[in-house]
Amino acid sequence: MKKKIVLTGGGTAGHVYPALAVAEKLTDFEIHYLGGSGMEKEILKKFPNITYHEIPTTKFERKFTFKNLLIPFKLFASIRYCKKLLKKLNPDIIFSKGGFVSVPVVMAGRKLHLPIISHESDLSLGLANKIILKRCDVMCTTFKETANKNKKCVHTGQPIREKVFHGKKLFLFHNNKPTLLVLGGSLGAKFLNDIIFNNLDQLTEKYNIIHICGKQNSKSISHANYVQKPYADNIEDFYATADIVLARSGSGVINELLSLKKPMLLVPLSKKCSRGDQIENAKNFTQHGYAQMIEEEEFSVNQMGKKLDSLIKNKERYISKMEKTAKNNAVLKIVDMINNLAK
Repeated sequence: MKKKIVLTGGGTAGHVYPALAVAEKLTDFEIHYLGGSGMEKEILKKFPNITYHEIPTTKFERKFTFKNLLIPFKLFASIRYCKKLLKKLNPDIIFSKGGFVSVPVVMAGRKLHLPIISHESDLSLGLANKIILKRCDVMCTTFKETANKNKKCVHTGQPIREKVFHGKKLFLFHNNKPTLLVLGGSLGAKFLNDIIFNNLDQLTEKYNIIHICGKQNSKSISHANYVQKPYADNIEDFYATADIVLARSGSGVINELLSLKKPMLLVPLSKKCSRGDQIENAKNFTQHGYAQMIEEEEFSVNQMGKKLDSLIKNKERYISKMEKTAKNNAVLKIVDMINNLAK
């Protein structure tokens, strides 16, 4: 009889795909996923081997809003709902990838004394994983520096889907210019999109550009040496085609790029609309020689051009730095923990 595991996490693709990377190797488990009504639900529709259960969720807003006053009541209701569902499913273990979606699942799981493994992708713990850390058995981390700060944390690296390593180069352009891939994360990034839209003539003089702009941000643009995609299910093929990458610095994307040895220019999300985790990630990658970065407040098109030129000129040096740490065994390490902790 197969063991049973519950996966949880959501809000962005960065919380979902690492969990699916782990799920790929759980061949001896019946797999269930507890998530909200957002992106995780859409993504999981493509995985018929995983049973999806929609749960009520609530998100803390960083800006002041009276909605935050209702969070304790909504969270209590969600925990109660998850507890009933977990009793029914009776899983052997829970694997949480963080995000606000995972909090009620983990809190309910702890009340039921279920083994819980969580994972933090960023250099510092997000609010959800700070709550989860007190209730899980092990917190896996992408960065070594994160694991050194708490005895419950174990450094594993970032779980990456197998398909990412099997991209096929797309022959989209008929010239010898280097190809720049522009990524704004699963929801797109208006800041990066506007830079590309407003500077296409200048940029395409030197580069072929593949621009993944987000489903809500596409524009009808016909331009030489420019290809736009709202979203890419076959992101591995675009990775394979790119020489260098311009991106935000969410941990999921930048660690996939690290594993594929793709030099990157990172423009992290500003502290004005985040807790600063992307800035920390970008600084860490810059210090290790994997990337260059520009903070939003210091951004200029001229500076971007110089840094992109530097990435191309010194491409082999960046690749050499990344080769030393590109091998990623995170999935196997986490699967071993799951097998050992499953009740």
